[in-house]
Amino acid sequence: MSDTVAEMTREELREMIETSIERKLLELLGDPDEGLPIRKSVRDRLLRQKQAVAAGERGEPFEDVRHRLGLA
Repeated sequence: MSDTVAEMTREELREMIETSIERKLLELLGDPDEGLPIRKSVRDRLLRQKQAVAAGERGEPFEDVRHRLGLA
């Protein structure tokens, strides 16, 4: 990569800007609970919900949501 912005290609500049924005967004919007332990009861509940969604017992198909919201 170039030493100064004036020497950068458009692609290098775009990459630098994208990296800076992504870093800042992660800093501002990152998960504040990341790295903290999760209680067994919460983990078990999340796993049951995931299994229910995979089995079609929970959730709503995307197309149904689009129609309900008038986006189709």
